[in-house]
Amino acid sequence: MQASEQATLVAAIVEIARQAGDLILDIYHSDFEVRGKEDASPVTAADEQAEALILQGLNALATPYPIIAEEAYAAGKVPAVDDCFWLVDPLDGTREFVNRNGEFTVNIALIKQGKPLLGVVLAPALNQLYAGSRDNGAFIEDDQGRRAIKARRPAQAGLDVLASRSHGDTAALDELLKGRTVHSLINAGSSLKLCLIAAGQADVYPRQGRTMEWDIAAGDAVLRAAGGHVQVFDGSPLRYGKAGFENPHFVASGAEAFF
Repeated sequence: MQASEQATLVAAIVEIARQAGDLILDIYHSDFEVRGKEDASPVTAADEQAEALILQGLNALATPYPIIAEEAYAAGKVPAVDDCFWLVDPLDGTREFVNRNGEFTVNIALIKQGKPLLGVVLAPALNQLYAGSRDNGAFIEDDQGRRAIKARRPAQAGLDVLASRSHGDTAALDELLKGRTVHSLINAGSSLKLCLIAAGQADVYPRQGRTMEWDIAAGDAVLRAAGGHVQVFDGSPLRYGKAGFENPHFVASGAEAFF
């Protein structure tokens, strides 16, 4: 897929994500119900309705790629995937949504040959949209307009490390960072953590808990487009399309790879 085709798809996905974000905000500002899924994770009407909107939008693009989406997957709707496929998390950070702290995101990514080709992450409550593609770099759209973003190298003062607001493991994090100079520890929710690294606002995000591919694929696409890395613990790049779509432990980092 040429750079111009990637740019065209990114523009289309940005529009779909923004429509989903508007729907989510309408529910966010209402008295919504929170239910539990079989894995005990929370789900709301925002998850379900946003996913339906995104699936409709992607299908309207008439791309030949199958779609793996979080709520459809939970319902047993799992199409076979091949060289290219979409990964969709309509509302990453449902706990942040329920707690009304604004740190939840809409995530849409296209995977090609096991690697993220392009992706969009929208934080509708924060009015922040991050997007990127392999051949066109990454950008942010916010209250200041649209501008390119690049991952950075760590400063001499040490690493600015991101940790999950809802899924932290302090002991495991300390062990992984042993021997490295840490300047600060920043808590954040959802796939925003990968985007903050892509934007040069942090250096490292280690994740040693359970995640699914749709949780991070769009953020991974943005980060790699910005010159960053997402690695498993043997130092190899994280790949997509794995059986069960579950991720191993991984570390996201900026222009300097962690391993």
